[in-house]
Amino acid sequence: MTVLLAINVNNTYTKIGVYAGTRLALNWRLQTDPGRTADEYGVLLLGLFEAAGALASAIDAVVVSSVVPPMNAIIDEIRTGMPILMDNPKEVGADRIVNAVAGYDRVRAACIVVDFGTATTFDYVSARGEYAGGVIVPGIAISLDALFLRTAKLPRVELVRPPRVVGRNTIHAIQSGVIYGYTALVDGLVERIRKENDTHARVLATGGLAALIAPESSTIESVDEFLTLDGLRIIYERNGGRDAS
Repeated sequence: MTVLLAINVNNTYTKIGVYAGTRLALNWRLQTDPGRTADEYGVLLLGLFEAAGALASAIDAVVVSSVVPPMNAIIDEIRTGMPILMDNPKEVGADRIVNAVAGYDRVRAACIVVDFGTATTFDYVSARGEYAGGVIVPGIAISLDALFLRTAKLPRVELVRPPRVVGRNTIHAIQSGVIYGYTALVDGLVERIRKENDTHARVLATGGLAALIAPESSTIESVDEFLTLDGLRIIYERNGGRDAS
């Protein structure tokens, strides 16, 4: 059985998963720090393995995706099994392609993957399994930071659902705008994507804040925080890796 280390480097967080065959055995979520050296990341990974009672030496293979621009060209050299119908495929973040691969593998039909990361992204895959493009909007955390930094009196707030849509104080009003406002944004964009492409497109969500928005959404069908890692596992297998489990 192949033991695979999957790493997804995003702008804000880095997700790390260890697969035993197709089973996600271990996972960690770290803050991305461009200032760390490769040696520092190595020591950090070894510490995580030790804390989990696992042996790093058991790893058979490693697969990595990154939104760091120099890494994007690697997409052209990796067999994702998914045609990329973009004007310039190199512009597409590696994590978005990985999400699309995992989403289509999950439903085997036209789908929309919504990733609530540093940016909130919507990626559409056709019924034929083609990456057809997507939508990018500022992420929830970025929007909140801008609201706090660009206004004199609005406070930072905890990201929880307020008791009602119409807030009776400033904190509840901001929470309502974030939770219900982003839910309306998601549902509205999903319906527009469906209308333009495939009215039956399935909708999957991932990312740190997906679980916050999904319960209020009328379009999101399922949430999988490990969708990107699973996509990396699938791409690894398509590029010569094998699962003997």
